[in-house]
Amino acid sequence: MSRQSTVAEHDDEAEPGLPAPLPPGEKLLWRGAPDWRVLLRHGFHFNKFALYFAVLIVWRAVVTLADGGTALQALATTLWTMPLAALALGIIAGLAWLVAHNAVYTITDRRVVMRVGIVLTVTFNLPLRRIETARLHALPGGSGDIALVLNPEDRIGYLHLWPHVRPWRFSRTEPTLRALPQAAQVAELLADALARTTVTALRSAAEARLPAQAGDAGGVDPRERPASAPNGPGRQPLANAA
Repeated sequence: MSRQSTVAEHDDEAEPGLPAPLPPGEKLLWRGAPDWRVLLRHGFHFNKFALYFAVLIVWRAVVTLADGGTALQALATTLWTMPLAALALGIIAGLAWLVAHNAVYTITDRRVVMRVGIVLTVTFNLPLRRIETARLHALPGGSGDIALVLNPEDRIGYLHLWPHVRPWRFSRTEPTLRALPQAAQVAELLADALARTTVTALRSAAEARLPAQAGDAGGVDPRERPASAPNGPGRQPLANAA
């Protein structure tokens, strides 16, 4: 009797959330995923939908009573609404769970990697040198979202990222690590990595300019000439890998 093995969608990943092993010298700093309950409340606005359906059910009952109906008639007018409300809320909860279950966020000392998607999985590699800043949106209970402000030249479609994106930022989308437990600690770690990347890029750019300046001066010792500040850190193209 033959035994069939089941291969999950992400079994071929080198590491969770990474399509290939980390290159030599790159260091893993943090890996995590959204908390689906936090994502449900703040990303999919479950409480607001629940309140909407509750108000709708109560309103129908009140209208029936105001028109002279009995309490039994008022209850009857709401019976068909309740299953529909429960179905809609169940779909929202299931979608939030699937989004969180299939998302993996990875932070290294060189990039942020977002593996997202339910039906079609997409991996976004965001080099730290292409991230201008990171913004923390704290939520109750210590959780929160971390939005990444990319270089203006880098654009990712809003729908490609949703819901892993800062709401209502369509023209310049901001990839967002959503519903993170202990978001403040992750934000601090990311801020340190961004700062180190900027310092390293500035130092490398300054060192690269010194030989050129010495040549322009006709062999003058570069230590005798002040090196001008570079225009900015080195840039790397933003890569989106399917």
